Amino acid sequence: MTAEGTEIVDGAPPVLAEVVRSGFVESRHRGSLVVLAADGSVELALGDVTTPVFPRSSNKPMQAAGVLRAGLDLTGERLAIAAASHSGELFHRDLVRRLLSEHGLDAGQLQCPPDLPLDPVEQETYLASGAVRDRVAMNCSGKHTAMLAAAALRGWPLDSYLDPGHPLQKLIHRVVEEVSGERVAAVGTDGCGAPLPAISLSGLARAFRFFVLAAPGSAERRVADAMRAHPEYVAGTRRPDTWLMRAVPGLLSKMGAEGVQAVALPDGRALAFKVEDGAGRVSGPVLGRALDLMGVPVGGLLGKAAVLGGGREVGEIRAVF
Repeated sequence: MTAEGTEIVDGAPPVLAEVVRSGFVESRHRGSLVVLAADGSVELALGDVTTPVFPRSSNKPMQAAGVLRAGLDLTGERLAIAAASHSGELFHRDLVRRLLSEHGLDAGQLQCPPDLPLDPVEQETYLASGAVRDRVAMNCSGKHTAMLAAAALRGWPLDSYLDPGHPLQKLIHRVVEEVSGERVAAVGTDGCGAPLPAISLSGLARAFRFFVLAAPGSAERRVADAMRAHPEYVAGTRRPDTWLMRAVPGLLSKMGAEGVQAVALPDGRALAFKVEDGAGRVSGPVLGRALDLMGVPVGGLLGKAAVLGGGREVGEIRAVF
């Protein structure tokens, strides 16, 4: 596997994508990317793939595995939404409310911030109905509900379920280290308020590889299987993670904020990348190109990102590696 134009200049990561407007290169986005072969070896590394980063919501499969290891018995779409950055569509909000009720909880116990639906189409409908920012509508509400339910099941404190020293968060920390094959370098606070462990892009790719190759019935395999069977609950009806997991049998995909993405194929091949400036607008073209290099031709699904001028297409965002 080869890629052109990926030289590191003055220690900066390589350019992964550029924005072309009216035939003129307007912007360039640098980043780092790693691809693992089926045996787990590094097949392609662009930029620095060993320095820790915050994977943001690409951590969610690991957090979902942690609640299963704590003893919470989730299956199907309920487990998928526990690993989700959902769009806040009505079926997402309804399921979160059902989960809360099934475990004797209420939305007031959620400690994720009130928010609007992530999906812009759904957001317009939501606001037009007179609804306001709500914790259930926040894209991480499924994860928070699962964390609360696991804590309640074990008799652990509910009001401190997001504290890094909480028994559940310590368990999730151990899961992250086990599946990534490395020590957590730092713990920050994610946008939803949950602890956010830092690992390398190589560790993130190894973690996703671990999930798809895990033994059937294990916590990690159960999460991977639920996500792949119910991708619309992981993301939404108009989101790339959903499109990918529907289009490619056995593929596991989870995006994260600040330009992070991780993917694994059922044969153990995996990839992870981070766009240096956090620009999510280039994630589709970069992911499409990386999967094309891996022999998974999805460029038509992800590789096209239009640049608009006056409401019409005048250019594109394109991967350049």
